Amino acid sequence: MSMFSNLPQKITVPFNILGDEAKLAFRNQPGGIVKLSATRNISELDSHWDQYVTLFDSASDVFTLISHNDIRRALHDAPENVATLIRVISKRLFNLISDHTFPSTSNASVTSFATSFIRSSTGTSPRNTTKEVLNCIRVLQRVLPVVFEMDSETSRFEQEVLWKKEEVANEPNVVEENAQAPQFVIEDEDEDDAEQAPKPASSAAASTRGPKQTLPSIAERLFSCLIDLLFCCGFTLPTKIQVDHYKINYVIWEKGVGSTVDPGPSQSYESNRTEILRLLLVLLSKQIYVPPVALFTSPSLYSLHFVQHTPRRDVLTILCSLLNTCMNSPNNNTTIVGTVAGRLPYNHLVFKGEDSRTTLVSTCFQVLDVLLDFQSGGARDAISVDGQSSAPTAQTNAFRYFIAKLHRANDFTFIMNGIVGILEEEMASHNNLLPGSKKSMPYIVETIIFFWKMIDLNKKFRLYVLDSDRATDVLAYLLCYGLEIKDKPQQHGLCRVISYIIQSLSAERAFGLKLSSPIKAHVPPKWSTVGTAGDFMVQAIYSMVATTSGALNSLYPALVIALANAAPYFKNLSVTSSTRLIQLFSAFSNPSFLLSDEGHPRLLFFMLEVFNIVLLHNLADNPNLVYGILHAHKAFEDLGTFTLARGLREIRRIQHAKEERARGNDSSANKGKNRADDDDEPHNEKAQLLRSENSSTTELGRESISAEDPSALRSPFAAEEEPSTTRPLMSPTTSEYPPDAARRGGPSEKARGKMRAGRSLSGDMTGSLERIATAGLGRNGFVPTQEWVTSWQQGLPLDPIMLAITELLPKVQELQASKTANANTAIIDLIRNANLEHSLPRPPPVAPRRFMWSDASIVWLTSLLWGEIFVRAMSPLGIWNSTNVRLFYVKHAPTQNRQITETVTNVVGGLLGRSSESSQSRQRPS
Repeated sequence: MSMFSNLPQKITVPFNILGDEAKLAFRNQPGGIVKLSATRNISELDSHWDQYVTLFDSASDVFTLISHNDIRRALHDAPENVATLIRVISKRLFNLISDHTFPSTSNASVTSFATSFIRSSTGTSPRNTTKEVLNCIRVLQRVLPVVFEMDSETSRFEQEVLWKKEEVANEPNVVEENAQAPQFVIEDEDEDDAEQAPKPASSAAASTRGPKQTLPSIAERLFSCLIDLLFCCGFTLPTKIQVDHYKINYVIWEKGVGSTVDPGPSQSYESNRTEILRLLLVLLSKQIYVPPVALFTSPSLYSLHFVQHTPRRDVLTILCSLLNTCMNSPNNNTTIVGTVAGRLPYNHLVFKGEDSRTTLVSTCFQVLDVLLDFQSGGARDAISVDGQSSAPTAQTNAFRYFIAKLHRANDFTFIMNGIVGILEEEMASHNNLLPGSKKSMPYIVETIIFFWKMIDLNKKFRLYVLDSDRATDVLAYLLCYGLEIKDKPQQHGLCRVISYIIQSLSAERAFGLKLSSPIKAHVPPKWSTVGTAGDFMVQAIYSMVATTSGALNSLYPALVIALANAAPYFKNLSVTSSTRLIQLFSAFSNPSFLLSDEGHPRLLFFMLEVFNIVLLHNLADNPNLVYGILHAHKAFEDLGTFTLARGLREIRRIQHAKEERARGNDSSANKGKNRADDDDEPHNEKAQLLRSENSSTTELGRESISAEDPSALRSPFAAEEEPSTTRPLMSPTTSEYPPDAARRGGPSEKARGKMRAGRSLSGDMTGSLERIATAGLGRNGFVPTQEWVTSWQQGLPLDPIMLAITELLPKVQELQASKTANANTAIIDLIRNANLEHSLPRPPPVAPRRFMWSDASIVWLTSLLWGEIFVRAMSPLGIWNSTNVRLFYVKHAPTQNRQITETVTNVVGGLLGRSSESSQSRQRPS
């Protein structure tokens, strides 16, 4: 009995192991969070502040027991208390680092359990400095977003509390530093310039020149403190690498760029690293509380300080630690879920617990992307002397500068393997016999954005990617992922990123040379194609355009420009790819699409450019595409005489056909209903129009048409689009042309003039067409005019196409008229052996259109990146939830009822791990 004599005689709360009573008291009692707003001018020495450091056992405790409304209410009723809270917690954090008991030697989770048990049973508890440091970090994560949302560019509250420098008589060192030499060196051509960058005054290097000294502000000391914590032995690094009594050792976390030595296992420190990076991300998130129009004029002081005033040694160590952690993620599944259960199908539905490694990698990606993306105020890239290009410097953004300085082949191989590994894992989750059996990579968005930053900032890495054997794999994975998410509105922003990446890569000659090689990557069967990488690119872009119901209108220019950039290198395009290109041309040349928006004719211009480049550079190597052009010769001829009146008449004809079809469907008793319905079908309507024309032209390319799928006969552009995009009324089928396009051959200038003069409309029809034009053809209310039509119609590059048609069409028609069994083969041979050098102009030099950054595109990508971070943080902690974000708009989708299977899996998941993500679906800003 004596062994139980020290146990308390009464347990107030059943098994009061987790200290629930004290936590509930903090939430409800006057001495808890309520006091923050109810009592004015709480002293810094008040014991009230201790509970913010010692009470909580996890991040979820802090985010549950302290709400944003609590902080917001205190800022309104007693702002001095919030200021005191920030000062007290920050100073406590600074002092804890130098405490000889930090970090605690025992495991943090076990210590938290034991501490709570001892406190509940005996009323006393040993000090756990590791837990106190983590709670300081968590409380700041909770409080700072509410402070950041306050109005004005940089509120007075922030200036007074976080950025005001303090004068003191003397300040002892509070952070121990390791005087060792740097672990590695990234060769820097402008090393002298880099070293001239201003360095932050750290608490460990305070000047003692006079009786008084100016201490760094709390914000500056927070950054220095977090950097030290990122490399603290026993907290974020293994204790075995500690040197003497110095706890801070600036060693890269993992093997990879800048380090060939593995510091050792770090599984027990992954959650601590995540906590620190999360607070760093919160400090950098000041950007999201600034409207887009003020992003450049009101830069975040926190981001500016970190990218411009962090010492060079720290920048390199942080950069390589983040980079190596991210790139090692595909091959570093160190958890039980990642090794055993991670290989089982549907494991993510059973093991619902949070994987600390996955969370760490996601956070590393987010911090890395944010640092590489930041270009605001003085962090904008420096403009070159000629004003034609810009590049980062060590003074503008040190992280962008040093990522651009990477040049070792081993480093490029390591980064390339990491990115491709993540993309392969993502594709494997889609390319599976058991649908949904494997969870997709949670940081795929951040990976794609990082890849874009790498090829944009580091030109040597871009060339390495394109020269490597994995170039076509990257192309395939990016396009396949774009096809997977194209029907998800919340992912359209990422589709746009992918389109710009493809445009950027297509501008390189090395990319074009790879298009003749096959795709070796394992892509989902539904997206696989027969042929070369060029065939895959053409058909994937066609699918992006033709199957998204016009919802991705903003992507069309980049995708079509990518085709134009790659056109000089197209060789032996398949029948299907050639058909797809003609289908894109037919859709873009349809009057309802052309006249619905002021920017649509440029898409037609780019498609004509694709055909011209192929004809001028590789005509003989692409007989299928040339055959398709000849088959669609009437469409090209009609563009030469296109007028607003003809376009409106075609739109009216299609509308009339739709109305007739609707009336035919309503009159079910009509004997001729079936016949009328058939006549209203697009292909039958086309046949009637062609029969009405007295043309004996033999149809070309029968094998090309037979290669199309039935769905391809429908319009690539449907009526439903996003509110911000235009809405064409209807687009034609592959070979549907206006009824008055019956002439053959290339029209002369005289013929053009006669055709324009000869076309007259009756008064009723003219008035009807004018009403159509005045009403506007798109949702933006754009009203086309003949002057506008003339401005772009006369600039269409039709000459090379018409010259090729003039030379080859009679010969092809002659072969078709021969009715021989192998006419098609003879036509292909004719095109392969055709020599039009005497007819076509000399091929111009290849001049690809590169993606050019603008202020609008920088703001867009920053909004997209922070929007992704915001949504990812909504579960489980909700770091920025319910704060007044201004950089982007988050639309909450209505809550959907859970299915039975999801409920069952959540129950199982609750037994095996932490609770699952919130059931409320959310949309990312695009």
